[in-house]
Amino acid sequence: METPPPWRVLEFYSGIGGMRYSLASSGVRAEVVEAFDINDVANDVYEHNFGHRPCQGNIQTLTAGDLDKYKAHAWLLSPPCQPYTRQGLQKHSADARAFSFIKILNLMQNMSFPPQMLFVENVVGFEVSDTHDQLLAVLSTLSFNTQEFILSPLQFGVPYSRPRYFCLAKQESMCFPNPSVNDKLLRTPTCLTLNTTRTQNSYDQNEDDLEVVCNPIRNFLEAQSIGDKESSAIISDFKEADGCTPIETASHDYTVPLSLIERWGNAMDIVYPESKRCCCFTKSYYRYVKGTGSVLVTSKVRLFSFLSSVPVFSFFAPLTLWCHLIIFTIPYFVIMFFKL
Repeated sequence: METPPPWRVLEFYSGIGGMRYSLASSGVRAEVVEAFDINDVANDVYEHNFGHRPCQGNIQTLTAGDLDKYKAHAWLLSPPCQPYTRQGLQKHSADARAFSFIKILNLMQNMSFPPQMLFVENVVGFEVSDTHDQLLAVLSTLSFNTQEFILSPLQFGVPYSRPRYFCLAKQESMCFPNPSVNDKLLRTPTCLTLNTTRTQNSYDQNEDDLEVVCNPIRNFLEAQSIGDKESSAIISDFKEADGCTPIETASHDYTVPLSLIERWGNAMDIVYPESKRCCCFTKSYYRYVKGTGSVLVTSKVRLFSFLSSVPVFSFFAPLTLWCHLIIFTIPYFVIMFFKL
């Protein structure tokens, strides 16, 4: 029997390539035929890891004909989240950052070769927006079935509290393995890493329950302690030109200054290697303390002989918590740019 060709995939808002990395890790036979992102630094990282530079420009300039030429089976979309975040203005489709996604939805209705499958990711809050309503309306018009979820890494045993909205959509001619949840939004399903006697429609498990079955943070660290001179493990995901980061460099770059702890310690979300959760990391992590992500107690040091040991706090380099393996790297010139 002849092997069918791989799926042709378009990746919108590709960023540094998280969607593509996950697609490759899934084992699905698929080929990303094009990616789109407007951010040049993100595209640098994407190109560094995948050998392909995304199409850089405003998605709003695309036409139905532009997308038809790819004849893609599947689209991956992670549109800007700012219009829907709790801390934002929540302008939804009236926010200019939502316009490109709405443009894509409109283009789908005018294509000769629309996709057969969609995967959409966004923040919690998107599911109650008018943009979400437009998404479902377009998918219904084009005869798609949908399955929607609010999922967190905690459900997969990863100690990272980051609930997100996901929409899976397939044309009606393609069946989901579990059609009983078609056209439903499932919130906080049970932990997906356990054999459980819960019924399929039991979705009342909270994050405290999920922490019990999570792996500890130490399982995701590349060194147990910044002060551990004997460790040959690499502390940071970020690599220098020779492919590794010395312990001394990592200590300097990621140790939280004592002055910052003294001033803002009460506002920090502090976790330990044995902790089974940490908070979501935001774009402002490392620059602001409150509400931007957790800090990790990595070791204890004695500042002076007459003082007791005090904990050393470190910033995360969170690629491993996102389950991106060590082969995913950041170009050296990008690291230097952000150090300046």
